[in-house]
Amino acid sequence: VQLVESGGGSVQGGGSLRLSCAASVDTYRWYCLAWFRQAPGKEREVVASFSSDGTPTYAESVKGRFTISTDNAKKISLQMNSLKPEDTATYYCAAAPIVWYKCTDYTYWGQGTQVTVSS
Repeated sequence: VQLVESGGGSVQGGGSLRLSCAASVDTYRWYCLAWFRQAPGKEREVVASFSSDGTPTYAESVKGRFTISTDNAKKISLQMNSLKPEDTATYYCAAAPIVWYKCTDYTYWGQGTQVTVSS
């Protein structure tokens, strides 16, 4: 699976960005999808994800501001509203094979897209 992100950029605090990720294969029912981010000097963290049954989950820090969505085929998106300087990071989409109806490890990663939020 190849994943290609787009939509990053620079925005002032309070602004919005929408990230998109295009997959090379149909992911529906075969892969769990997620968005991660990594800020300089920090560990990579999951921002939002879909479980194997399609239920979205969010990190506490982005709940109510970010929305993950998918077309159930080859596209996953992340709508980011009310952005804060602490959201500045490189954002990655990732895919985990579904085995026995459960997500396994995230083994497929995009190249990342930079999001910079100024105060």
